This record gives sequence, C-alpha cells and structure tokens, in this order.
Amino acid sequence: MTSRRRPVSNRQLLDRIKSPSDLRQLPEGELAQLAEELRRETINSVSVTGGHLGAGLGVVELTIALHYVFDTPHDRLVWDVGHQTYPHKILTGRRERMRTLRQGGGLSGFTKRSESEYDPFGAAHSSTSVSAALGMAVARDLKSEGRNVVAVIGDGAISAGMAYEAMNNAGARNERLIVVLNDNNMSISPPTGAMSAYLARLVSSRAYQNLKKLGKQLANRLPKFFYDKAHRAEEFARGFWTGGTLFEELGFLYVGPIDGHKFEHLLPVFRNVKKADAGPILVHVVTQKGKGYPPAEASADKYHGVVAFDVVSGQQAKQQPKAPSYTKVFGESLIAAARSDDKIVAITAAMGSGTGIDLFEKEFPNRSFDVGIAEQHAVTFAAGLATEGMKPFCAIYSTFLQRGYDQVVHDVAIQNLPVRFAIDRAGLVGADGPTHAGSFDIVYLGCLPNFTLMAPADEAELVHMVATAAAHDEGPIAFRFPRGEGFGVEMPSEGTPVPLGRGRILREGTRIAILSYGTRLGEALKAASELEARGLSTTVADARFAKPLDRDLILRLARAHEILITIEEGSIGGFGSHVLQALLKSGKLDNALKVRTMVLPDRFIDQDKPDIMYAKAGLDAAGIVAEALQALGRPMKPSLLRRHS
Repeated sequence: MTSRRRPVSNRQLLDRIKSPSDLRQLPEGELAQLAEELRRETINSVSVTGGHLGAGLGVVELTIALHYVFDTPHDRLVWDVGHQTYPHKILTGRRERMRTLRQGGGLSGFTKRSESEYDPFGAAHSSTSVSAALGMAVARDLKSEGRNVVAVIGDGAISAGMAYEAMNNAGARNERLIVVLNDNNMSISPPTGAMSAYLARLVSSRAYQNLKKLGKQLANRLPKFFYDKAHRAEEFARGFWTGGTLFEELGFLYVGPIDGHKFEHLLPVFRNVKKADAGPILVHVVTQKGKGYPPAEASADKYHGVVAFDVVSGQQAKQQPKAPSYTKVFGESLIAAARSDDKIVAITAAMGSGTGIDLFEKEFPNRSFDVGIAEQHAVTFAAGLATEGMKPFCAIYSTFLQRGYDQVVHDVAIQNLPVRFAIDRAGLVGADGPTHAGSFDIVYLGCLPNFTLMAPADEAELVHMVATAAAHDEGPIAFRFPRGEGFGVEMPSEGTPVPLGRGRILREGTRIAILSYGTRLGEALKAASELEARGLSTTVADARFAKPLDRDLILRLARAHEILITIEEGSIGGFGSHVLQALLKSGKLDNALKVRTMVLPDRFIDQDKPDIMYAKAGLDAAGIVAEALQALGRPMKPSLLRRHS
C-alpha cells in the first residue's frame, strides 16, 4: 500500500493537503514532517485569533493517523467537545479560513455540521461523542451500509456518566464501533513503551481475534464451569498486561495504551481495528497536551484557552482590564462570605477557573469540591449537603446547568432545599457562540415553584447578591451573571443582603418606563437619554428579581406611564412573561398601557463580539429606542446613538 503512494518533493507538505484524500496519498515516511507543519500552522492560527490551543497540539499525530487510515468523510469521525479539532479543521479544507476562527462570520471553535461534511456531529459540550457515534453505527447497520464509525473522547470527558451510559449500551448491543480514548493527563496509565505498543498491535490483530474466536468455539463445548474459568483466565491475562479491565467489563475490546505521538504505534493499531470483525473496540492513546510548543507544554492549564499571543515568546496579548470580571467578583465575594460562615461550601463541575471556585479553593480547600464533568451529580450532591444544614453554592455555567435540570427539579425544587446556584455565562458569550450562550436559565428556573431568581445589573450588585444567597435559607435561590468584565462601578466594602423581591428606580420619567433584569441596565440608561433628547420622558428601573417579582414596582410603572418595556438577556418565556402574567392578574393590562417585552430572538446567534451579538439581537440602546418609538407609532429616524456607538 505504501509503495503505491507518490513521494512529495515540495518541502511544504501541508500546502498539498486540501482534503484527507490528499493526505492519504502521502508515504508514511512523510507524516512526521506533515505533523510538524500542522502543529506550526495550528500555533500560528491560534496566535492570531485566540482559542483552544493545548488540546489541539496534543492530537496532531492522532488526527493525521485517523484521517490517514480511515476513509473520511465516508467513515464517520466524531470528536468530543471540539477543543482539539483545530488540526482536523486544517486538514479538512478549512485552512484558509483558520484566521477567522471564533470571529463573527468565521469558523466555529467547535465541530459544526453546517460547516463541513467532515463534521458529522456538532459538539461543544463534553461526553456526547460515544452516544452520537453509537447512533450512527446503528443507523449504518439498519441501512446495510459499510462504513466505520470512530469516536474520539478525552480522559476527562469519559469520566462523565453519559459516556459510560453510551459505552454500556454499545457493549450490550455488541455494536461494531471504535472509541479512541485520548488520555492527555496521564490520569489512567503511565507512559507507554515498546511492550505496550506491541501488545496493542497483538490484541487488535486479526490473528489474535481469530484465535480468540477459535478458543471460544472450543470452550463452548466444555461444561459451563470450565468455560467460565477459561474466559476469566483469558480476561485476567489480558487485563494484567494491558489494563482496561473496566472497559472490558462494559463489553469493549480494550487496546492499548499506545503512544499517541508515534505513527509507528498509531497506524498499525488503527489498521487492525479498522479490519477487526469484532464488536465495540476502545483504543487507549496517551498524548501530551500542548505537545511541540514549549510554553503550552510548561503550562497546560493556561494554554487550554488563550487570547491572541506572540508565537516566539508565548506571551498572551491580554489587555489590562478596566474592571474586574464578574467571575472574579463572585469568587472573592464568596470567599468573604465564607470567612464568617463555616457552613458555606462551593461546588463546581470541572470548571474551577471558569466559575471562580479556584479562588475559593485556595483559601478553603476542604470546603471546595470539583466533582468532574458531572453536572447532574453536582446538583444532587449540593442537595445532599443542604439537607445537613450546609450552605452549598453550586457554580455552573448556564448552558451546562441544562444538563442537570432533572436534578434541579426533583432533588432541589420539590424538596425546597436551600441550594445556591451561581450561574455564570448568562446571556450571549461572544466567541464560544450558541453552544455556550446562557439563553434559557431564566425560563427553565423561573417555571419552578420555590425558586428565588436574581440578576445583578453590575458587579457591585453581584457582591450584594452573593450575600443575599448566603443569608437565604427558605429554599433554592439562583443568581445569574455574564461573562467578561464589569462596568467599573464603585465596589462596596462588603455585601449586604438585598430585600427579597424588591427592585429599584434609577431614573424618573413620565411617559416611557424601561424595566431591566440583569446587565442590560446600562443600555437602558443610554436609551433613556436618547429618548429624553427626543422629548420623551423616561423612567429606568432595575428589577433585580424575576422571582419573586416586585409587583408594587411593576404596578407603579404601569399606572404612571404610557409604555412599559421589559428587557432581559434571555429567551422568550422569562422575566418579561412573568411581568405580563402579573399585569394580567392585577387587571392593569389594558389598552391604555402598551407593554413590550424585549428578549433574545427565537434563533441561535453565531459567535461574534458580545456587543455586536446584542445589537443583532436588538437588545442594545438603539434597539430599545426603536422599540419605544414603534410602540408610540412614530417613524424611526436615524439614531444618533447608533451612529456614534
């Protein structure tokens, strides 16, 4: 096979690769050079745009080997999460667009079905690959199609319950499926060597599989007692030398561990498993995160996700923040509260730095719990803590909390347990796009009895809401806050609990009222200034709470104004819907009052800068002005605010 491939004289091999079919024309001897070029191209691309770097650098050889051996896109290659797919994107016809990565109108930072036929499944949340791949494998068999299905999953992602559910199902079905376990933290096995590589080739070989089948046929003729003993002996011997007993118990043939940076290990094993007439197979590959780029190798955590950086020095081009991030404010506020209350504990689901719990852990290591990629467990674990009088703060991104929703309902809300949910990444999140946007938590929590819901208008209000949650023992309470920096407002010396269900008025007017829930308050104040310039007296209020609503404030605004506009960073069915319900029940929703609810549009918004995304959604100051003028029946004139923003 190798001899039929034409040698490539051009030193820049990557320039010749427009698709994996071009890659498969290279002789094996050229693949190491291609890996070097692909690694360099990945570094250069991410240095311009920012993004996820370390994981991609760790799978360069693995990516090449998979596309080299398997006939993609006919063979399905399903990547978990997508952090590691930048080399995959470069090899699959997207190299010229890599400088648009995570930018408006550019490539997604994750796999995306609409982006390429080489992305058979979109993924930005972890631990979905095996389930999706199993579905594809079953569909293949139902349609009598001949194709391989390969899932690539990391050692962190495979720890999640969903991955084990899928593997258990695949093993029980004895489905022909290949799962590649990318172990880049050395969390499962020690470094691999020649012996493990040899055993991996042996176990995955057709000769071994045929011998195993023959042994099984012979053993079937023996009494059951001897069959069981023989089977256990074979399993023990293989598990002793290769590991992987857990995967074998799930019904997988375990192959590995093998060195994920050596083509002489990867290629023969992948060729063997491609030809294997077996059920599900797990290939355990050990890689190094950040491989080939010294700054990333030396600091895997810092180079997991990066902003633009200098390739030579590795120095990231971070601008000096004008204000602390909401995440940092939350972490520091929780620490302050915990110093005076030893019942406060913190929980995160593998996102310690992303949620600020890493700050808490440094001061209170015994009261901080990272449960791994297991949001369902995190929520019920917090509920268990609450039953014993502890004060758990469960810090999870809005988009990840969706994964633990049944537990929120069944284990927290129904039992009215005082679990505190700190919901980071509320609203639109910029470069990570729709998969990480916190669009739905107001709706999916707001419909639950017993819940208290808050949203700070700025970072100072967040300090007070952490204190409010710490003092709240009457049931579950949640507060949401966005990604990124605050507004630079004056910070309080300490948090003070906010009276439950009480909003505040920041600006008094007579004709239009804008009621904001969350950090759109700044845009509401800008809109009020422009409306005033147009002769329209405007009130601006900060709701603070979606549950319980400040009904007195809402009725006051309804009575005293011609127009009432609500605005929130969430989907339809949230805060504005609660306000409408309150007005209906009070009998104040009549023809004399024009009510408009401003929410995220009924579509997923692709990645861009957050300000641009909110402008597209109509949730900026210009959008508020346009909504008010439309309600008044006035023609919309060019907005000075929009022109100068």
